[in-house]
Amino acid sequence: MKKVKGNRLLIFAGMLWCIAGFNVLRIGVANMITYWASPVLSLSFSLITFGLFTKLIFSKMVNKHYNRIAAYENKETNLTKILDGKGFGILIFMVTIGVLFRRSNLINPLYLGAFYAGLGTSLFCAGSLFIFKYYQLRVRYRQKNKSAGEEKL
Repeated sequence: MKKVKGNRLLIFAGMLWCIAGFNVLRIGVANMITYWASPVLSLSFSLITFGLFTKLIFSKMVNKHYNRIAAYENKETNLTKILDGKGFGILIFMVTIGVLFRRSNLINPLYLGAFYAGLGTSLFCAGSLFIFKYYQLRVRYRQKNKSAGEEKL
């Protein structure tokens, strides 16, 4: 497996969540457009979903993984350490549940689309936050090591 400098895992985690978020958002928006009934209701539900997932799940996840990855500093680390075991479990669970809901037709595609739009936006924002935190960490290391004339990242 490919090894990378530990803190660069933040970039890869950010890319992973941004790509996942974009794909979920794309599916959600397509369903919302196809089954558009009430823009106020759909957009409200998307905003509520975005807020709940961002506040209750993804902001905590980003901070948890940021702290874990930042501890690797400059050590060569396996790319699979982007997430811990629980993180991979959550990712697999979310994908599985999403596919099952879409294929089962138990939920109206408009509501599922509005949910996906909010969830996808929240995932994309979490990915962007990982990338932002990487650059924050990079600046911090540069300032810390400036006197020694070396760069950690």
